[in-house]
Amino acid sequence: MQENKPVLVVGLGNPGEAYKNTRHNVGVMAVNHFAGDGAKWKKEKNALTCAVDIGGRRVILVQPQTFMNNSGDAVGPLMAYYKIPLENVIVIHDDMDLAVGSVREKIGGGSAGHNGIKSIDRAVGADYKRIRIGVGHPRDLGLPMEPADWVLGRFAAQQLSAVESVIDSLILF
Repeated sequence: MQENKPVLVVGLGNPGEAYKNTRHNVGVMAVNHFAGDGAKWKKEKNALTCAVDIGGRRVILVQPQTFMNNSGDAVGPLMAYYKIPLENVIVIHDDMDLAVGSVREKIGGGSAGHNGIKSIDRAVGADYKRIRIGVGHPRDLGLPMEPADWVLGRFAAQQLSAVESVIDSLILF
């Protein structure tokens, strides 16, 4: 990371109350956690943003206001506006291939079929840090459900508690 530049932390999700606390919105849940209560969000470049200080670093928290499949339409313009290099971008998103409440980090790589990641990769490249939060897969529970319906569904209380615990323990850098 370039120490003299802000860090852009993007929480993927879909905008609007209808998607609040859905599996696909764990990224939004995470940036809300880092923003804290009383955060002042502003609308800019297809996103809601909030500037905070974390560990002595200027961090711009981002909630794209595009739908998931067009997340790059928010990330690209914000990177250009704030002159943030790709190595200072962190994207937090859901991952159905991870058990609920687990977390994995990596830099770059493929999208694993995640449409929000595909959009960001097309807009800015793929070599940014990804924090993947597990939301489980319906097949692992024996549920005959389409993945799109699963990620747009809400967590059961025990699952939500596990995800919130993971978010509380996240360390960005």
